[in-house]
Amino acid sequence: MKRIAEYIRGTLRLEPTDDDRRAPLRVGLGVAIPSLVLLLLGYEQFIIYAVFGAFCGMYGRGEAHQLRLIHQLQAAVLLLSGVVIGVMLAMLDTPVFALIAIEAFFAAVGSIIADRARMRPGGPFFGIFALGACASVEPLAPPWIPIGISVLAAAFAITLGFLGWFRTRTWRAGSRRMITPFRGPHALAMLRHAATYAVAVASAGLIGVLIGLDHAYWAMASAAVPLAAAELPGRIARGVHRVLGTFSGLIVTALILWPDPSPLWLAIPVILLQFPTEYLMMRNYGFALTFFTPMILLMTQLAHPIPRSTLIIDRGVETLLGAVVGIAVVLVVGYGGRRRAQMRSDKGGRAEA
Repeated sequence: MKRIAEYIRGTLRLEPTDDDRRAPLRVGLGVAIPSLVLLLLGYEQFIIYAVFGAFCGMYGRGEAHQLRLIHQLQAAVLLLSGVVIGVMLAMLDTPVFALIAIEAFFAAVGSIIADRARMRPGGPFFGIFALGACASVEPLAPPWIPIGISVLAAAFAITLGFLGWFRTRTWRAGSRRMITPFRGPHALAMLRHAATYAVAVASAGLIGVLIGLDHAYWAMASAAVPLAAAELPGRIARGVHRVLGTFSGLIVTALILWPDPSPLWLAIPVILLQFPTEYLMMRNYGFALTFFTPMILLMTQLAHPIPRSTLIIDRGVETLLGAVVGIAVVLVVGYGGRRRAQMRSDKGGRAEA
């Protein structure tokens, strides 16, 4: 019982904040302003594309402006690639099994990119999410429009993140972020990590389709969540946070949707919810998802409305499925890693003997 109580306390613990206290405001404004512009122009259905572009503002937290600029440009490549691929797949009305294969491949490639660039938040989760969500939305306009909105939102978020530089105007020649070399043991570790992402994402997508889920992208994204942590306990904790945080977020979503609000009253929470999401993201992932989940669901509802009950129930089932698959893959990989380490240790012992 004591260990269970300690685990629950750990799940509910808020980690201390870093020195970048302006980050939640900066990231929140990066999402809010492009979304507000679209809302005022009467194009709230395109907010989903602006939000995914603006998500690059989450990266580089706590870094100097010069390094943050590089970090956010790297993140923009991953996020915008997900948006572009997702939009094109939606335009082509891609068969679901092809979509799963493409998203699994993207997850593997994105994992290598994220690991090499040492992105924080770690892993390709937001790129995977962008691809799946954009692919699930029926085409609203020629592809250059949603893609252009996403690019402009990313450019705005990056500019916002760099504005503070004008106070100090310091630029170190040759300064750059560390890139992990893709060779030797590093390459092998990155390839294993990428394969884990591909297996988890593909498995969640296939199981989701086989049990009758219309859009399994939420399950695929949820399966990727545990893999972002470095060690096995952290990966399991991430999966648990994903389930608990998403389910609490579904309750918030249900309360917002209960009075059957107009698109205007759906868009306003999307704009506001990014602020607490960013504030909590590095402190407690589960708490952050309480706000992140309704933000994502409401903006997808603006782009592609479905019955409220279907939205809530399906996303709950997909989250649970994805988290279970992700944790299962993590446990299998962890067991395999321990077995390999034990075999190497045994061989070393025999050689010394």
